Amino acid sequence: MSTKIELCSYSGYKVYAGHGKRVVKPDGKVVVYLSQKCQRSADMKRNPRNITWTVLYRRKHKKGVIEEQSKKKTRRTTKFTRAITGASLNDIMAKRDQKPEFRKMQREQAIRAAKQAVKEKRATKKATSTTSKAKPAPQKPIQKAPKQAAGAKPRVGGKR
Repeated sequence: MSTKIELCSYSGYKVYAGHGKRVVKPDGKVVVYLSQKCQRSADMKRNPRNITWTVLYRRKHKKGVIEEQSKKKTRRTTKFTRAITGASLNDIMAKRDQKPEFRKMQREQAIRAAKQAVKEKRATKKATSTTSKAKPAPQKPIQKAPKQAAGAKPRVGGKR
C-alpha cells in the first residue's frame, strides 16, 4: 500500500496523506495547502518567490544548491604564439632568441642614425634660411586716389 504524496501549491513542500488542506476554487481548480499559514498567504496574494521559507524563494536565490551541484572546473588558459600585424612568427621568434647585448647594440645604432638624420635636417634648414634672409628690394607704397574737394558741387534737393 502506497500513499500519495502531493506538493503544497504555495510553499512547494511535500504534503503527506492525512495532512494539509484541499481547496476547490470556483473555476474548478483544486489547490493543496500544507498548512493554514500557506493558505492565508495565498489568500492574501503574497508572492511565494518573495517569502523566505518557500521552496520557490530558495530556488530563486540559489539557497542550498551547492550541495547538489559539483563545482564547475575552471579552464586553464593556454599560451599560444601567433604572428602580429607587420611581423611574421619567424621574425618574432628570431628576435626573442637574440642576446640582450646584441639588441642593445642595435638600439644604440638606431638612435645614432636618428640623431644624425635630425642634425642633417637642421643643417639644411639653417642653410636655406640664411640665403632667404637677404632683404628684398623695398616696394613703393601704393598711392591712393585723391578725394574730391568737399565743397566742389552744390547739393541738390534739400534735407532728406
